[in-house]
Amino acid sequence: MAYFELQPSEADLQQLAEKYWQEASERERQLEKAAFEAGQAIREGDYSLPNLETIVRWKSERVVHYLIGNSNENLKKALKIAAAPESSVSEAVNALTALRGIDLPIATAILATIHPDRYAVLDYRALEALGHSRHDVDFYEKYLGFFRHLSECGIVKPQTNLPGDTPLHALERALWEWSRSHASDRVAV
Repeated sequence: MAYFELQPSEADLQQLAEKYWQEASERERQLEKAAFEAGQAIREGDYSLPNLETIVRWKSERVVHYLIGNSNENLKKALKIAAAPESSVSEAVNALTALRGIDLPIATAILATIHPDRYAVLDYRALEALGHSRHDVDFYEKYLGFFRHLSECGIVKPQTNLPGDTPLHALERALWEWSRSHASDRVAV
């Protein structure tokens, strides 16, 4: 059973989410903005390779070139399943990870840009801020449930005027920022 222990205090989460965006480089901001625009395009039925490339580039530039190894038919099928509101978490993740170059963290990033109100990115920094590091689909469903629970509590508000303006994405930013700001506290032995 997955157990999550929030490392930063709940009171610090909104400030951490704001700090994340303030300290992001212009390139990071542009990549994130473009990714959420591509996610919206996919949600609206544009299941094209350029949209998928834009999202993947946001999270991992080094795997973008693998995407061309997928047929247009397979890309469209996977993105259609990922965008369908009736798809379960497992169905959406499995459809995306069946594509060449897409692993679980990248699949969750794709889902978070398509449906920012339903999905959060399975990111190593956010996991660290929750006291965890294991990755599989069952784990992601529990992770997502914990994220949804925290966002429903109203601890973190949507960051309007930013990409993915939902409590889920603001919470991701907060946890990522907490992990980044505590990186200097962890000294390699």
